[in-house]
Amino acid sequence: MKTDLPTTEWIWRNGKLIPWEDASIHVMSHVVHYGSSVFEGIRSYETPQGPAVLRLQDHLRRFFDSARIYRMDLGYSPEEIATACIDLMRANGLGECYIRPVAIRGMGALGLNPHPSPVETYIICWPWGAYLGADALEKGVDACVSSWQRPSPNTYPTLAKAGGHYMNAQLMKMEAAANGYAEAIALSPSGLVSEGSGQNIFLVRNGVLVTPRLDGTMLSGVTRDCILKLAADEGIPVAAEGVAREALYTADEVFFSGTAAEITPVRSIDRIEVADGKPGPITLRLQKALLEVAKGQRPDRHGWLTHVSPGADQENARSGAESSAATPAGVASRG
Repeated sequence: MKTDLPTTEWIWRNGKLIPWEDASIHVMSHVVHYGSSVFEGIRSYETPQGPAVLRLQDHLRRFFDSARIYRMDLGYSPEEIATACIDLMRANGLGECYIRPVAIRGMGALGLNPHPSPVETYIICWPWGAYLGADALEKGVDACVSSWQRPSPNTYPTLAKAGGHYMNAQLMKMEAAANGYAEAIALSPSGLVSEGSGQNIFLVRNGVLVTPRLDGTMLSGVTRDCILKLAADEGIPVAAEGVAREALYTADEVFFSGTAAEITPVRSIDRIEVADGKPGPITLRLQKALLEVAKGQRPDRHGWLTHVSPGADQENARSGAESSAATPAGVASRG
């Protein structure tokens, strides 16, 4: 099958490295039929001190929180998974890359009760550029308000990053693409702005950075948290509040945030230009601040970077990853 997906040599599965092409599951796996998985998206960046993973521990906290919500026992500690992420990067010879831990329900249960199905944990990493296209970070993207809305609270747990939740997001994304947009913006059941298909959203109005408050309809993004902290560092006033749909059309700036999307400006919504249709100064200021921290070009004041310790060759990394569940030595201290 022809695919544009970049491949690497190794994938981590249940404590051991296996070749990429051997990372397959049975069609009767519970995850195939019911979407029973939890996952994370994490980025590593090149820095003057070598590769560094941005907010590794925070992403893995959410990974384990998601598993706990769905009553999935991963059988590993966050420290063991962190070590495995680093070891996998080394084994594949990657510095700047995207890291995807995922836990799935395998083959065992035939019905909705997932407990007879074993939990299998994988980690994949691969090179991945700008999520919304090469020019997106610089020029911005065109978005639309989706006809599909996010779920009501207590419908499913939106604070969990679970595979099945993204069926809703796929409908938004496909609708946006079919109508000529790069991305979709979802409303909550109350009609207020919630998030993008796979990103949080921010607005700027009269110099104030505004983001929808966490209301049980959206994922609490790690990058969202980075932006709130960086805004405080930069002296930018912030408000988390209910955002009406029409506020999107009258904002001075709008941008998406996420691990994949980083900080992506929005230049138009429903074919209405955001201000002059160009990325705004606060958007660019925060984008610059985030990427400079991630790339080691400004002080890491919040301890977000996990530096990958140098000097390990690929062969050592392979053997280290196979025993990483017992040897959490591959992760340098955060600093």
